[in-house]
Order: sequence, then structure tokens, then C-alpha cells
Amino acid sequence: MSAPIRRALISVSDKTGIDDLGRALGAHGIEILSTGGSAAALRAAGVAVTEVSDFTGFPEIMDGRVKTLQPAIHGGLLAVRDNPEHQRAMREHNIAPIDLLVVNLYPFEATAASGADFAACIENIDIGGPALIRAAAKNHASVTVVVDPADYARLVDELRDGDGATTPEFRKVLAAKAYARTGAYDAAIAGWFNGALREPFPDRLVFAGVRRQALRYGENPHQAAAFYVSGDGRPGVASAAQIQGKELSFNNLNDTDAAFELVGEFEAPAVAIVKHANPCGVAVGETLAEAYAAALACDPISAFGGIIALNRRLDGATAAEIAKLFVEVVIAPDIDDDARAALAAKKNTRVLVAGAVPDPLGPGMTMRSLAGGYLLQSRDNRLTGDTIKVVSRRSPSNAEMADLRFAFAVCKHVKSNAIVFCRGGRTVGVGAGQMSRVDSARLAVWKAEEARTAAGETEARTIRSVVASDAFFPFADGLIACAEAGATAVIQPGGSMRDDDVIAAADERDMAMVFTGMRHFRH
Repeated sequence: MSAPIRRALISVSDKTGIDDLGRALGAHGIEILSTGGSAAALRAAGVAVTEVSDFTGFPEIMDGRVKTLQPAIHGGLLAVRDNPEHQRAMREHNIAPIDLLVVNLYPFEATAASGADFAACIENIDIGGPALIRAAAKNHASVTVVVDPADYARLVDELRDGDGATTPEFRKVLAAKAYARTGAYDAAIAGWFNGALREPFPDRLVFAGVRRQALRYGENPHQAAAFYVSGDGRPGVASAAQIQGKELSFNNLNDTDAAFELVGEFEAPAVAIVKHANPCGVAVGETLAEAYAAALACDPISAFGGIIALNRRLDGATAAEIAKLFVEVVIAPDIDDDARAALAAKKNTRVLVAGAVPDPLGPGMTMRSLAGGYLLQSRDNRLTGDTIKVVSRRSPSNAEMADLRFAFAVCKHVKSNAIVFCRGGRTVGVGAGQMSRVDSARLAVWKAEEARTAAGETEARTIRSVVASDAFFPFADGLIACAEAGATAVIQPGGSMRDDDVIAAADERDMAMVFTGMRHFRH
């Protein structure tokens, strides 16, 4: 049944909109209780306010830590209106009902994200606010609870339509939102504490997200989906502003994240083209335009309808070349006016500006769901430079070593089993997701040959290339397939029982081979 609102408590950290809300409540003759700064802001807006300390007969103490933690407040929120025993207790202890609670919490998340010290973060942990919210939400049969300024207008409309009362459906929706807010708040505090204690895998894992977008569907049209952001501050799809194009889909978001994480690996201007979460072309160059042309040349057929990520401000010349191809998404840390103009004609292309490039060595975790649980792991962000060991008779040349490092960085972002051929700072063949490593090698060679034939080139692109493998070669056959395609150097983790056989096969073919001591599985 509808619940009339006669008395409201407003205690907010974010005072956005409380002046208009207070005036609207006053127009319905609703008595307003408030605290500290909220009361001052309402008075400044001409709204009549009763201080909570006057209402309870108990002053705010301990620098405001204790102000609403009072039986007169919590009794007024929790009392079941049609329960005779509750009504008797209210009369006996002089407790008046509170029908509306408007609370938002101390800005703990923002304080922690700012890098504030431990003591400052502790002071921004709200105690009274969550207690009030949970009490009001529990008693939503009679009490309306609002925790988000975005809902003030809905509340005002509800009171107007209900002649000063709210409906059960409205109160249920707001109660669910209230518990989600306190749950997310506690999750943020727990996560911060674990970070301060350097505990990446606590006994109880809590996390929260804010819904950014309800998606039309998931990976397939029969799957429901939504996009949530964690607020951890890592540059990427979640931080990006979309400046043009259609609504992003589930697959767009997933593939764009894969592409942008990849280009973050490189200091030089870099471009990655991704399709179905696998790179179909990656290159570095003196300019973005040069890198884009090289990345596109690797596999122009697969690039059609793909995702393009860049690690520099997108310029007009590069954007003009991108505009010649049908692409789903373009993401860059920034974009200049000429580039905006060049892409404007491709009105369906989604263009994202992320503000920065993701740090490949930054902290963080990755997560995936299992039936009945989750897998949590640290980000695959280890460098290979200090662990590279030459295991062949011939050492790689400087040019080969530069390409080997490039190839291994790309390989980290290819679905396992992964084989990547590179030459001159660009991929020339990518083999991804095969059940055997030799098949990935053969696939990469085939893709390189397809692109060479389409381009009308006479020499195989894998001639004088280098190869990266995300894990060790279990047999020499995979390495031999790479050598037969013309590769001259290989980078791989090592660690197979047959490493000696693989090294011998490389030496027989005068190939340079280095071990990294780490693998880069990506499933």
C-alpha cells in the first residue's frame, strides 16, 4: 500500500540537488530532520530544518562520529507501523516515525583512489550512513530510502503523483538500490584494506561494479548482458569516452579491451588490429600511419570489421587511412580535430578516447567465472628482458633480438596455443587457438602466404622472420615448421623435457633461439 511521508531525514555528503529536493518536500508539508552541513545547505535554500540533535535531545559528539546512531532515529526508521508492540514501544520511549531517508555516504572510494594516507581513508569510512540505509531499506514496507541524487527527481514525481505518498513498488526498487550501495561501499573498504595489507587473495573475496550500460545482448543474441565498471582507474574501455558511432556491443567491448591492452606494450607508435579477441595485425613504426599500414598488411581480410587500437594521439593522416576500411571500433588515448573530421563520415564506427594507455606493468587482477566460483589471478605483466637466455650456438643479431622482443610481446595477447611470425617490427603471420603447437605454426605460415599472394608479392613474408611461441615446443616439429617457412630466430619459454631436441633442431638449421623462462598462456 502507499506510504505517506510526514517526516524525512536528510544527511548527505554529496549535497547536489538537496536544495530543490528540500523545497519539494516542504511543499508537501513534510518535516525535515538534518545534520551539520546538510542542514546548513537546506537552510541556505530557504528550507525549514530541525537539527537531529534537537530531535533526539543528544548532541553530536566525537567530531560528528556519533550523531544519528540513536534509538530515536533508528526506532523511527525500523518501527513496523502496524505492529502494536512496536507502536507501544514508540509511545513509551517518545520515538516519532521517520518515513523518508535521504543519505549518501562519505566519499571513501574517491578518497582511497586519490592516494590519501591511511588515516584519511579511515576517517572517510562512513558508519552512521550505512546503518541508517540498511535500517530504512529493511523497513521499506513503510519507509522510502534514497541513496543516489539521480533518484531525487523520481522521488519528487512519485510524491506529486501520490499526493505525498510513495508506492510499494517504488520503495522496493529503492531498497534494492540501497543495499547494493552499502554492499559496494563495504566491498571498496575491504579491497582497500587488503591492498594496504598486501593481501591479494583474502579469505573472502568481495567486489562491486557500477552498471555503465545495459547491452542489447551478449556474445550471441540469445544472451542477456550488461557492462559494469570497477572504478579502479586503469585506462581502457571503462575509462573511455565514446565520441561517435553506434552503441558498443558485448563483443565490441571485449575485443576493444584486448586491442588496447596490446598496444600498451610498446613505447614506439603502435597499432593493433584485433578480431574476435585475437590480433590479426600488429606493428610499430616511426609514425602511427606507418604502423597502421604495416599492421593492416599482415591480414587485411581479417581486419575487415575489426577493432583498431593505437597508443598515440590519433592524427588526421592515420584516421584518413583507417576510414578507408570498415571497422567496428577505433580506440586511442586522444584524437585530434583532423582525425575527428576524417572519421566523422563513418558515422557507425565507434570512436573511443581513453585519455591514456594502459600500463602493461601496472598492478591488478584478472577474473573469470566458473560454475560455482571464480578464478582470480595477477595480471600477466612480467618483463622478459632480464630473463632472456641464448640457448643456440648462434646468438641473434641486434635486429633479430628487437623483433624477438616485439614478437613475444604480441604473443602474450594471442590465444593459446600461440605462434607469431614477425619481421621488421610487424607481424607477418599469426597462428592462434590451436590444439597443437605445430598446427598453430602451420596456420601462421598459411595466413602469411594468403596475405602475400593477395598483395602480389614474390617472396614469402616469413623469410628472414622471427617466431615467438607462448609456451615451449613439446617436440621439434613445430620449430622445424617455422624454420621451413624461412624463420631465422625463435623466442620461447623453454622447459620441455625435449628442449635438447628442439635446440639441436635449431642448431642444425642455423637458427638463433632464446629462452625466456616464462610462458604467456592466454585462454
